[in-house]
Amino acid sequence: MNLDDTVRTYRNLSATYDLVFGPITHPGRRAAVRMLNDRPSQRVLEVGVGTGLSLGYFRSDAAVTGIDVSPHMLKKARERTARLRLENVDLIEMNAQAMSFADNSFDAVIALYVASTVPDVRAFAAEVQRVCVPGGRIILVNHFSSANPAMNYIERQLAPLARWIGFHADFPLKDFMRNTGFQVREMHPSNLFGYWTLLRCTNEKGV
Repeated sequence: MNLDDTVRTYRNLSATYDLVFGPITHPGRRAAVRMLNDRPSQRVLEVGVGTGLSLGYFRSDAAVTGIDVSPHMLKKARERTARLRLENVDLIEMNAQAMSFADNSFDAVIALYVASTVPDVRAFAAEVQRVCVPGGRIILVNHFSSANPAMNYIERQLAPLARWIGFHADFPLKDFMRNTGFQVREMHPSNLFGYWTLLRCTNEKGV
C-alpha cells in the first residue's frame, strides 16, 4: 500500500473508526500513555494520532504533538481536542516517513497501531529515531504475526483483506526489529486475547 492508498483508506474509515476500532484498542492505548506519564513536562510526539483517541490520557503538563497523514482523521482529532479543551496538544498533517521536525525535538515518541500501516517501515523508524532525543523512549502498540502455526497461517490467508483496510496482518516481530533497529526494553501482550503487543524501546541512536 502506498501513501495515497493509506490516505484514501483512512478517509473512508474516519467516520466509523472510533466505533469500530476504539473499544478493542482502548486498553493498549491507555497502557502505552500511562507508561509515558511517569515523567513531568515532556515533549511528546504521537505518530499516527488518528482521531485522537489517546489525547485525553496524557498529563496536562506534557507538550503533545500529534501528526497524521490523513486530514479526515485529523479533523476528528481536532474536534476531540476542542471538546476536551486540551490546550497542551498541537495537531499537524504530516507524513511519518518524512517529518519536518528538527533532530532531537521530542523526549518521547509514541506510535499506536501505526507500524504495520506505514508503506515503508524503515523510513518510519529512521524518522522516529531522528526526532527523538538520544536515550528517549519510543512506545509502540502493534499487532505482530502470531508464533502459533495455525494462527500464523490464518493471518497469511487474511493478509490481502487486511491490506485493504490499511494494515499488514502478516507482520513478524523479528523482521520489524531487524528493519527498525529499535532496542526493546519491555514487551507485554495487549488488548483482547493479547493479539497486540506493547513495546517500550530506547532510542539508542546517538547514545
